Amino acid sequence: MDLTLFFSAVDESLYENITSPSSFFKNIRAYTDKIPDFREAHMALVGLPDEEEKAANAIREKLYHLKRGTGAYRIVDLGNLKPGIDREETYTRLSEVCRMLLEQNVFPVLLGGQHDLTYGQYTAYETLDKLISFLNVDAFLDLEDNQTDSPEQRHVHKILMHEPNYLFNYIHMAYQSYLIDPLSVAVLEKLYFEAFRLGQMRNNLPEMEPAIRHADLLSFDITAIRSADAPAQHRAQPFGLTGEEACQLCWYAGHNEKLSSAGFYGYQPLLDDAHGKTASVIATMIWYLIEGFYHRKNEQNIKSNDFIKYTVPMPSEPSSISFYKSKMSEKWWMEVPYPQGKEKYARNSIVPCSYTDYQLATKGEVPERFISTLAKLM
Repeated sequence: MDLTLFFSAVDESLYENITSPSSFFKNIRAYTDKIPDFREAHMALVGLPDEEEKAANAIREKLYHLKRGTGAYRIVDLGNLKPGIDREETYTRLSEVCRMLLEQNVFPVLLGGQHDLTYGQYTAYETLDKLISFLNVDAFLDLEDNQTDSPEQRHVHKILMHEPNYLFNYIHMAYQSYLIDPLSVAVLEKLYFEAFRLGQMRNNLPEMEPAIRHADLLSFDITAIRSADAPAQHRAQPFGLTGEEACQLCWYAGHNEKLSSAGFYGYQPLLDDAHGKTASVIATMIWYLIEGFYHRKNEQNIKSNDFIKYTVPMPSEPSSISFYKSKMSEKWWMEVPYPQGKEKYARNSIVPCSYTDYQLATKGEVPERFISTLAKLM
């Protein structure tokens, strides 16, 4: 694939005055004169099209000036994706680019654009021959199915109805109850998907880490962040995650070894303040995602000697539940049995959990994560 047909170069004004050798920009390879070779990269930044063609560049301007973090920093910036002749073609272009990166084991980081572009991010996984889990952070559920609603209000419904179906789990975080039809939440619960209210998250943010650790792709709509920290959104809300909480979630996401793509959507640069506050918040979120990525511990094989196994006897079915604790990170997983002949579920039968889940099991209670996963495996 000739990427120059899909991308436009990064605007020189975004980096021409950056001289610090420790800056983010000086430690990546960006599409300036020539598009960089992505095949040996760990991550690739991709700017998404929007109405003003400014969102991705405004985020870049802030990100480029940040200092590089830890790790090898094999990161490329491919520039801005050119839009298709219509929305469906733009989805297809984004899907093809993400699929190409994923097949090379390169992590796409998508900047700007409206939240419905998540559909292109999601369909990139269609040919990868695995069931995936989708993490969506948004104040709204976007489950409308009326054609008169905007694409960004319908895109989650479109993903859930997509054929072929390769979605194993859907996790929604930071929704606000007074903005949501209760029937929509009931639909997710009926499908054994997970939905976490904003208040639920704020009470114990570290308990969100296991749910995040389950995800293959992250889609983050900045409407989930309160307007005081991120005003540049056309559906801005006075309540929401703080910028610090959003960065914490991004650290958890980057640290998740299953996660293979992330998109940051909904930024409207014309609504930002004079200092580009929202762009700064998003840039810092991306920085923490990258920092988490370079702190991964390679903990995929829980049957290795790096894990301690705990088998908890239960008073009824199941007769026991097996838990695994990492000696390196002290994170927890539990094993949910999948039916014989359904080996395609093996990858999703080892479920990230918390110490709280283990404590519940020792008291004879079956953790909710075990129940919902078992229902999806059947």
